[in-house]
Amino acid sequence: MNAAEVVNSLLVQRFGVPTSHLNDEAPLRTLRMDSLALEELRVLIEEQLDIDLEETSLTPRNTVGQLVAAVDGVTP
Repeated sequence: MNAAEVVNSLLVQRFGVPTSHLNDEAPLRTLRMDSLALEELRVLIEEQLDIDLEETSLTPRNTVGQLVAAVDGVTP
């Protein structure tokens, strides 16, 4: 799976985000992703893609597209 597939899958399956709400411009806060949820999501992404996102800084103000770009930018 690529970064977008992993992120979208986790948002839907683990955080209950409706697929109709997922698009690159959607701010994470509108998907009810607070800082705690983002930390959990970060850990899940790291586990699924075997990468380290420790240096990646994301807030609920970031968009889904920015999250995917940040994940894509990390070398496994």
